[in-house]
Amino acid sequence: MYRAIAAAASLAGVLSLVPVRATAQSTDLSGVWVATGGVGRVDRGDPLASNLASRDANLVNFERDNALMRRADPNKPLYKPEFWARVQELDQNGNSADPSYGCMPGGVPRMGPPAKIVQAPKELIFLYVSPPAQGWGDQYRVIPTDGRAHTPLQELDGTWKGESIGRWEGDTLVIDTIGLTDSSWLDIRGYFHSENMHVVERLRREGATLTWQATVEDPDVLIKPWTMNPRTLRINPDPKAMLPESLPCVERDLSHLVTKEHH
Repeated sequence: MYRAIAAAASLAGVLSLVPVRATAQSTDLSGVWVATGGVGRVDRGDPLASNLASRDANLVNFERDNALMRRADPNKPLYKPEFWARVQELDQNGNSADPSYGCMPGGVPRMGPPAKIVQAPKELIFLYVSPPAQGWGDQYRVIPTDGRAHTPLQELDGTWKGESIGRWEGDTLVIDTIGLTDSSWLDIRGYFHSENMHVVERLRREGATLTWQATVEDPDVLIKPWTMNPRTLRINPDPKAMLPESLPCVERDLSHLVTKEHH
């Protein structure tokens, strides 16, 4: 009897030393992730077009109304006063100025969260497909998590994806990226940046849900860091789920544009 009590007390003491992790949170990010919400593509002949939340259920107004909603978003990067004219000019001429409309990649952070994550002990591989207005072509990123430091910025050539290094802060994956080209935009509204931009992405999984959010620091053009709106994804439960292949992007529209309306 006393032996049983002593054994139980000993076991309880051992278990009290074991750290407890909430079961809903996980540092395993592997899987195919599907974005929730957002604006999808609708064909003109699709009978569901009549259910679009736009004036007269019209596809053209659907595009216009969503552009208005984007502009009404109060979460905007705050540019230094001398750069607002450039932002407005780029926005007004987005059909020709936006790099993603010319078959260029979206770049970090505009490319957003990945569609698939493959996790290894010392690195993660992010796979992307081409979402509307976020760059073109299937993309990938390799994110080391082995504790390495960044290459000095002056030794890096600016690229669309930059140099990304990951680390874990509890259950949150933090990705630190520098060395980005200034050819990319932050968003569709003409939000440009400099080559000194620094991006920190945070990914956190809770059950079947993944939340992604990025903060942009660019003291060359921004008054203060800008934290983008978070995006939520759900894991695809199908163990055989595959990513769709993106069609090649061929720019045929620029020479035929007659308005400055985003397409």
